[in-house]
Amino acid sequence: MRDVFMVLSPGPCTTVQDLGRFGYQHLGMPVCGALDGFAMQVANLLLGNAADCAVLEMTVIGSQLAVLQEADIALAGANMEIKVNARPVAPWQSIRVTPGDLLNIQTVKSGCRGYLAVTGGVHVPIIMGSRSTHINGKVGGLEGRPLKKGDIVQQGKGELLKRPRDLPVGWIPRYKDQSTLRAVPGPQDDHFREALATFFKAEYTLSAASDRMGCRLNGPELTPEAGAEKSIVSEPILPGSVQVPADHQPIVLFAEQTIGGYAKIATVISTDIKKIAQAVPGDRVQFEKVN
Repeated sequence: MRDVFMVLSPGPCTTVQDLGRFGYQHLGMPVCGALDGFAMQVANLLLGNAADCAVLEMTVIGSQLAVLQEADIALAGANMEIKVNARPVAPWQSIRVTPGDLLNIQTVKSGCRGYLAVTGGVHVPIIMGSRSTHINGKVGGLEGRPLKKGDIVQQGKGELLKRPRDLPVGWIPRYKDQSTLRAVPGPQDDHFREALATFFKAEYTLSAASDRMGCRLNGPELTPEAGAEKSIVSEPILPGSVQVPADHQPIVLFAEQTIGGYAKIATVISTDIKKIAQAVPGDRVQFEKVN
């Protein structure tokens, strides 16, 4: 393990994430992990890392990092301009950096979350089989919290690339301000027989009250059936569960909790979770019913 970056400016929410912490939900420990698993894994594969190596997940505004060690890096995910010593470089490719270089990853132009991988992966202690940060539980990552100014980021063992790599243009996602999320009705769709038609027809707008827990949406109210319980006995939550709380506005949940007590009108399929994970406040969302 070697020191590879010093954090000069972390951005509003930069955390260490990998594919997640599995097998402990029954103890109340959520999975966490990168919200856009595709972008995270591609960033690693561009460097020859294992797909599940830990990376830095940056939200909306990127980080400024001083390079302490020669390494290859790759930025994937949201369209964030990256500069090395004030020189713009392209994302979705490997980039060689050397001690003394300054990385400046700027505000998103589209999308929400960018993923910075480094040779050997970001090294922090493995807790319950994962390096992912669970912010609310203060577990994993760097002291269980987002990065702050002055932090030192370490890298694991890995080899520098013999030649640069890049992702073919046709595979690079394009993040739009309007997306369609495929969803399976339920498990409490019987609470919303009339509202279900509204849910699959209406357009919703992403609220500013969204984070790694989930995305709150604003749009037509989803009123439960007369006589339906206001809450249910708490039960396990899956990433993509769409809860309807007391204000009748849907919330698409991610993987930062294990149980919930609000009725769930639908569940977004796993393949489409990355779409809403890359949405920003004001973006529009529609749901498409699938079986």
